[in-house]
Amino acid sequence: MTGDRRGFFVSIDGPSGVGKSTTIRELQTLLSARGVAAQWTVEPPRGDFLGDFTRTHGGRLHGLTLACLVAAARYRHVETTIGPALSRGELLISDRYLASTLVLQRLDGVPMDFLMLLNGYAPHPDLAVILTASPAAIRDRIARAGVTHRFRADPTAPIREVELYRDAATMLEDLGSRVLVIDSTEIPPSEVARRITDALPVLSLPSDPAAAAPPPQES
Repeated sequence: MTGDRRGFFVSIDGPSGVGKSTTIRELQTLLSARGVAAQWTVEPPRGDFLGDFTRTHGGRLHGLTLACLVAAARYRHVETTIGPALSRGELLISDRYLASTLVLQRLDGVPMDFLMLLNGYAPHPDLAVILTASPAAIRDRIARAGVTHRFRADPTAPIREVELYRDAATMLEDLGSRVLVIDSTEIPPSEVARRITDALPVLSLPSDPAAAAPPPQES
């Protein structure tokens, strides 16, 4: 990303079944009620040819191939959405970002050093929110929601994802991001959204009121 970065970048990530989608809907409602303007985006980006290609065909790819495709879609996302929003001084909130890569691609067998090199030029979030829950709670939520992608089909994935997101939080802190880890096992999404909102700085950032909030991804 080139140019001055005047905005504030928030990413929200977490294991499948952690309740991220519901939390983001609650957060949108809460920020709107508090009069906080925000630009919302999602990864892979919707409405962009490379992001849509990743969503359509990513399920058939694995390992290094998928990691490279996800990174390419991310850099396209930076060029078209993330960079311009931060240059304009907006509050930008992304449903999934670098933390998801550091977990899902590692579940797919991609080494951490390769992922860090591949994503080395992507801007880091100012605030990286990582939602977590107990593996048992995650398994119960996945059982209710059903298997919607191949990572959910692995019965060992909840434990591995929780552990890898813990590693990702440490990595993001080392990269200079502020990391907020919230355990959603015993608290409702509305409380999770409140904690995220309270972690935001006092902002007087412009935002495009016409920017549509994309529906959050399935958690």
